[in-house]
Amino acid sequence: MSERQYDIVLFGATGFTGALTAQYLVDHAPPGLKLALAGRNKAKLERLRSQLNAAEVDLVHADVEDRETLRAVAESARIVVTTVGPYLRYGEPLVAACAEAGTDYLDLTGESEFVDRMYVAHHPKAVETGARLIHCCGFDSIPYDLGVQYTVEQLPRRVPIKVEGMIRASGKPSGGTWQTVVTGLSRGKQNLDAHRARRRVEELPQGRSVRLSSGRLHRAQGFWAVPLPTVDPQIVRRSAMLLDEYGPDFTYAHYAGVKRLPMVAGGILGIGLLGVAAQIPPARNALLGRIKSGDGPSPERRARSWFEARFTGSGGGKRVVTQVAGGDPGYDETAKMLGECALCLALDDLPPTSGQVTTASAMGPALRDRLVAAGIDFRVISTEDY
Repeated sequence: MSERQYDIVLFGATGFTGALTAQYLVDHAPPGLKLALAGRNKAKLERLRSQLNAAEVDLVHADVEDRETLRAVAESARIVVTTVGPYLRYGEPLVAACAEAGTDYLDLTGESEFVDRMYVAHHPKAVETGARLIHCCGFDSIPYDLGVQYTVEQLPRRVPIKVEGMIRASGKPSGGTWQTVVTGLSRGKQNLDAHRARRRVEELPQGRSVRLSSGRLHRAQGFWAVPLPTVDPQIVRRSAMLLDEYGPDFTYAHYAGVKRLPMVAGGILGIGLLGVAAQIPPARNALLGRIKSGDGPSPERRARSWFEARFTGSGGGKRVVTQVAGGDPGYDETAKMLGECALCLALDDLPPTSGQVTTASAMGPALRDRLVAAGIDFRVISTEDY
């Protein structure tokens, strides 16, 4: 791997989030790190390279519908980063190429079905070749994955642990996130089938229990805590399965924090109506066209956006509240998180892992230190004995 032509290849750099990630990597990569931008439109790549003032960055032709070009990219790189979604539609050939070539893979998916299907199809080959396949390396799901790990570190070892996470955020959802939500609501049966297929083959921890709680509507920290069935608990569960420090009996529940009860009722009704519309092809297509992948808000709008994730963990007679917070979640911080994941894999001394792993299990404290240095806040709010 150290003899490969490139350290990091970024695929999808000409999209909105891809361009932000390219800028971040160009600005923060140390001298000597070999970076390339990959895509099918050479003219767009050349324009982007010029805008980045990065003449030293190579351009690589690759097309998500041309498996040979994807194989060539995977074989030329230590790490391949992709922002090309929706991943259910475009993602698997690149995952397959990286698993086959023993190349580390990073993406921004928030699609539970995609993550499950990639585990079943490509985890065994990645274990064999040493590739690390790491999904959800942006706002989905780093604040929760690393936030839960940080919370567990504040609690006694080798005791049953319960953690509740609650997210609040302000900002325009990315085009990719909107596509994920609408597509996911339209694929209930496929999601369930993929989940069951994974459960049939997934390796379970020996002598330990890891569970997700569906949660219930309740008051917490001055907000209504509303159960949030996103991909994030799935990623936290995978980390807890892979890491013994989560204790012999670990439970996680995931919520959105909402100020007022009428907003909760309106949100539930809105999701219900969206779910119904997503089942009707013309309505679904209209919804998908509202926010297209690659669209994004102005820098001024992003500067006003923020996120805050709080975690309440208890175990061994101790209760702790922690927080992970940052700026614009859908774009700026997501590009930062993805860029730092790539740099962490390329440059840091990390534990040996392979197969479909997570940011917490593959990078953990090393990535957290990078994110703190980059301006994302991890802190303990309070601790108490009970």
